[in-house]
Amino acid sequence: MSTSTTSDVIGSARERIDALDGRILDLVRERMAVSASIQEARIAAGGRRVHLSREMEILDRYRQSLGKPGTTLAMTLLELCRGRA
Repeated sequence: MSTSTTSDVIGSARERIDALDGRILDLVRERMAVSASIQEARIAAGGRRVHLSREMEILDRYRQSLGKPGTTLAMTLLELCRGRA
C-alpha cells in the first residue's frame, strides 16, 4: 500500500471514529437523563437512589460482552449515571 493510500485509509478511519465517538457521547448523555428520571421516581416512592442488584446485572452484561474491560466501562457508565447525592 502506498503512503498516500495509507494516509487516506487512516484519515477516513479516524473520521469514522470521531463520528462514532460523537454518537457514543450522545448515547451516554441520553442514558444519564433516563437514569436520572428513574432515580427521581425511585426516591419519590421512598426508595434508594441506587439499586445495587440492577447495577450488578449491568456489570455482568458488559463483562460477558466485552470481558474484564467491559466491567471497567460499565463501572464508568454507572458512576456517570448515578447523579449527585
